[in-house]
Amino acid sequence: MGPFFFALFGAVCWGLAPVFGKLGLRGIRTFDGLAARTLITVLLVTGWLIGSDSYKRIVTFPSRTWLLLAAEAFLATFAGDLAYYAAIKKGDIGQTALVLAGSPLITICAGCFFLREKLTLLKTIGASLIIIGIILVAANSAS
Repeated sequence: MGPFFFALFGAVCWGLAPVFGKLGLRGIRTFDGLAARTLITVLLVTGWLIGSDSYKRIVTFPSRTWLLLAAEAFLATFAGDLAYYAAIKKGDIGQTALVLAGSPLITICAGCFFLREKLTLLKTIGASLIIIGIILVAANSAS
C-alpha cells in the first residue's frame, strides 16, 4: 500500500473523528476531553510500542530528533488539538473541519520555505481552492 492509500485512510479517520469528539465533549470541559483522549492514545501507542519492540529503537534516537518530535507534538497534539477541541465543542463540526482544512496551506508554505520543496501548479491550484473554500465558510458564518 502506497502513501496515497495511507493519506486517504487518514482523511477518512480525521473526517469521522470530529463526530465522536463532539459527542464525547458534551458536558465536559475542553481540556478534560483532550486529556482523556490523549491518555487513551498513550495507552494505544504504548501497547503498540511494546508489542512491536519499537521501544528498542526509539531509545537510540539522537537529541535533535527528540527535539523536533517534541515541537511537532506540542503544535499538533497539544496546541492544535486543544484549539480543534474548543472549535468542535463550541461550533459546527462541518464548518470547523473546513477551516481546519486550511492547514495544508501552512504546510505547503513551510515545506517550500524550510524544506525547499517545489511549489507545483497542482499544489497552487489545490491551495487556491482551499482558500476559496475558507472564504466561503467565513462569509457564511458572518451572516
